[in-house]
Amino acid sequence: MPDRRAAVRAASDTGEIAVRPSYADFDIVRIDPAEDAEEAASVLRQRPEVQYAQAAYRVHALFVPNDPVYAQQWNLPMINMEKAWDIQPQAGSAITVAVIDTGMAYENATITPTLQSFRSRNGTVYPALGPVVIPYSAAPQLVSATGSSRIVAPYDFVNERATPLDFDGHGTHVSGTIGQLTNDGIGTAGVAFNVKLMPVKVLASEWDLLFAGFTNISNVGGSDDDVARGLRYAADNGAKVINMSLGSSGPANCATNPNQNDCSPVIEAALRYAVGKGCFITIAGGNEFEDNVPPFGVNPTSVLAEIASRIPGVVSVAAVDRGKNHAYYSSTGSYIELSAPGGSERGFGSAGFVRQQTFDSNLTDTFLLSPSEFHAPRFDVFGNIGYIGTSMAAPHVAGVAAMLMQQGVTDPAAIEDLLEKTAIDLGAAGRDDTFGFGLVDARNALRGLGLAK
Repeated sequence: MPDRRAAVRAASDTGEIAVRPSYADFDIVRIDPAEDAEEAASVLRQRPEVQYAQAAYRVHALFVPNDPVYAQQWNLPMINMEKAWDIQPQAGSAITVAVIDTGMAYENATITPTLQSFRSRNGTVYPALGPVVIPYSAAPQLVSATGSSRIVAPYDFVNERATPLDFDGHGTHVSGTIGQLTNDGIGTAGVAFNVKLMPVKVLASEWDLLFAGFTNISNVGGSDDDVARGLRYAADNGAKVINMSLGSSGPANCATNPNQNDCSPVIEAALRYAVGKGCFITIAGGNEFEDNVPPFGVNPTSVLAEIASRIPGVVSVAAVDRGKNHAYYSSTGSYIELSAPGGSERGFGSAGFVRQQTFDSNLTDTFLLSPSEFHAPRFDVFGNIGYIGTSMAAPHVAGVAAMLMQQGVTDPAAIEDLLEKTAIDLGAAGRDDTFGFGLVDARNALRGLGLAK
């Protein structure tokens, strides 16, 4: 056993002062602040009377949410959220994130449509139900019991009204990944759980069509003019981060020939407008890796993701599965910039899904039942539902971007640069067409600002 008095003398011989604190079996050696602590420890370790010497390293609490389903959310630890939350416990509280999607379950309502007979996508005829009363509730983990004060400037471009209610579940799920209320002992957690949310509805679901009196539900989705309007609306109404978990397939050369069919110069102009107003934007990279999409073939270019790759401050996001592998559906190409958890059932089953609170589809998607079983839906029952897709990947990046905005990085291009430089490289060394610059890492991104935890 080294002699403590000799060790103390050794420290004193170097001009340092050794002090034994209470509740300790070690001495603290005070050195000149200008000296290098690790170098001083290395010098002391050379002395035979010194058992060990080390610099005083910083430690910190690791915030782990108490939400019971968090244990199933493999996606959040994958991008280092626990350490990121410890660095920035505000989790984006000053930032508004716009979710351009199918809407959001953000308020209670009663829906009273008259449901006519309609034809499904495969041509099956369903009976009319006439006037019905449909219950609708806000998602408890998006809007707290105290009300919807976190909801900012909602708007519905599908129906041209100020109530963008979600009748699909996609937009609510995406919103949960970005900003699910967290550490409240309920359900799941979200990335930037204190952000304000701006639901901007541009995508119609089957129920949007049926509630509006349509008799054919094959034309779900949205138009690029509504998406462009939604982008400009979000930028003009205070959004600083915008998530677009949507896309379309098109030719590979829209950059050089934007006026050909299936390109979208209207959305490109709107994206540039929003970035010019200080918005950082995330766009899903596409789910068509295995799909043959006429006339573009297998793994076609995702038009909006390709546009993203040409605008600093807008990023396209590919998906990885629970094993950090390329998700089988995730589109690849020179336009992919970042990766994030999108999930996959292949090799993982239901444990490979990305889970957030949204509607129970068994109660909403009654148009998938047989005509004899068809009945009115209800939108007041929620579950911690598993989805997969680049739609799930993009909001992870949006949430981290909101935390960077909260931390003071307000330039969209600077946020993109920081996210790409601090990403975890996957696949081929450096940027590649599958993962882009790599897997987004929230802790690395925040540490890139000089925050040491």
